[in-house]
Amino acid sequence: MEFKTDDYSIWYEEAASTVYFRGFLRLDGMEEYQPVMDLLLSAVDQSPTLVLNLQELEFLNSSGISMLSMFVVKVRDRGDVQLILQGSNKVLWQTKSLRNLQRLMPSLALELT
Repeated sequence: MEFKTDDYSIWYEEAASTVYFRGFLRLDGMEEYQPVMDLLLSAVDQSPTLVLNLQELEFLNSSGISMLSMFVVKVRDRGDVQLILQGSNKVLWQTKSLRNLQRLMPSLALELT
């Protein structure tokens, strides 16, 4: 599954167990983020380890951060998935928000480069 617009793209590579995010993601509210959540939940069902590669996601609005938070809580509650978030120290929102996600799921592996 893939989402692609002029502003952003999101896709899942099953062979790498990785969901990639790129661009500027500013959807309006949780309802518009539901297809992204569905993609993440589908991906997590396919592998015991899932990587979210956010290194090229330059902007994510508060609704998107809320969606990611809900996803992390769902994965935490399942208890059978290793979640790895890959981010960039060069993207300000990531250095702050991704650490907060780690607080929601202490076993989450956070890789900032």
